[in-house]
Amino acid sequence: EQIRQLLSLWDDPERASADVKRLAESHLAELDARIAALTEMRTTLVALAQACHGDHRPDCPILQDLAAPPQAS
Repeated sequence: EQIRQLLSLWDDPERASADVKRLAESHLAELDARIAALTEMRTTLVALAQACHGDHRPDCPILQDLAAPPQAS
């Protein structure tokens, strides 16, 4: 959808470059938010994986954390 929006501006000879820049910056902000969320998830998963013994025991911090209800911030 985002690419389609940019292409629609490309097809419009009356559009201002400010419109294209504004749309591109909006997409960048959205990507930055996604990257931040993924980075946070990765950090959490790394910590959980390090806390897991990875042996024959059934207890697993990874699954325990995933099954826990979300904590209020």
